[in-house]
Amino acid sequence: MMIVRPMTKRDIARVYEIEVQSFRTPWSKLSLLGELHNDVAHYCVAAEEGRVIGYAGMWVLFDEAHITNVAIAPERRGEHLGRYLFYGMMEKALQYGADKMTLEVRETNVRAQNLYYSFDFEKQGFRKRYYEDTGEGALLLWNQDLQATVEKNACLKPKFILQ
Repeated sequence: MMIVRPMTKRDIARVYEIEVQSFRTPWSKLSLLGELHNDVAHYCVAAEEGRVIGYAGMWVLFDEAHITNVAIAPERRGEHLGRYLFYGMMEKALQYGADKMTLEVRETNVRAQNLYYSFDFEKQGFRKRYYEDTGEGALLLWNQDLQATVEKNACLKPKFILQ
């Protein structure tokens, strides 16, 4: 069984490893560590048998959650773990008082877009040349009713333990 729990300082090395394997312009270890001291940041890791297999982060400001990162270790992709982790982040966002959620996603990252659309996200804008590494634009997606989405996807809950 997968456990979704808050990220700790001990997780940073493994989270950074996943970050480097997942993104063209990864966050630094120092940036990830800094998020542990950011009052609005909330990061969780997905772990099985004590090993971190993915992570996600968000900032919660007032009633809005902004997803900053979502990544699954390359060797574990394709197992729907991202769905469970993302669902866990939505539950956490509700616990922290958010009732809506936003994120940016590369215009060419169809796999991630499909995940977000399956959780009731809708395109609300486009940011030209958002990603400096390629000059790609980003779709700006919003979910305006987290509670309804969490309730609709409650069947995902038994697949992991949220701590």
